[in-house]
Amino acid sequence: MSPDKPPKTEDEYFAREDAEKIKRLKEKLRQEILEEQRKNIKGICYMKCPKCGGELNEVIFRGIKIDKCSACRGVWLDNGELEKLAGPEEKSIVREIIELFKPR
Repeated sequence: MSPDKPPKTEDEYFAREDAEKIKRLKEKLRQEILEEQRKNIKGICYMKCPKCGGELNEVIFRGIKIDKCSACRGVWLDNGELEKLAGPEEKSIVREIIELFKPR
């Protein structure tokens, strides 16, 4: 073995280390790109009606802030708001709707 040339196992070690670094950097870059895309999408879609694209305005209905479209007049509820509107009545139609959409 010549003194200038490192042993083969050392070359393999550094090659694996370099491959791992590259893999970690690629994953970090992928995560950064995904986060940037999420921010861009939120900037475009935030408080926009999913049906027609109109502006959503918060209105208070029975003490709960809900989102209402200024264009199509659709109403959109955030997580938990339907349950708050339903109240404690077990027989209400709203309770039946809630049960329909609960994850199983």
